[in-house]
Amino acid sequence: MEKLTNKEEEIMQVLWELEKAFVKDIVSLLPQEPHYNTVSTTIRKMEDKGFVKHIAYGKTHQYYPSISKEDYRKNFISKTINNYFENSYKNMVSFFANEEKISVEELKEIIKLIENKK
Repeated sequence: MEKLTNKEEEIMQVLWELEKAFVKDIVSLLPQEPHYNTVSTTIRKMEDKGFVKHIAYGKTHQYYPSISKEDYRKNFISKTINNYFENSYKNMVSFFANEEKISVEELKEIIKLIENKK
């Protein structure tokens, strides 16, 4: 699975939220309301990539995600960890701790989650 571009991710966020939508619905929820044709073209490219499907109503199409947000997230995170953290979740958590993006309290919560899974 390839990664979505930033614009495609914005559109997917709207589709995941709405579950099904026409282009005009998506345009109205995107920041700065991009041009209808731009969004329509991007959605068709996303469909070619396998992220979106549609239901045809004459010349109008209602689009819906063909991949769940959770499945995309898992794939994206796995690739990120592999590419930037030597496939180590420990390295990833250490990075965020060193950057002060995660607190000791949050780390303790993560440990509790892990222990409760056992």
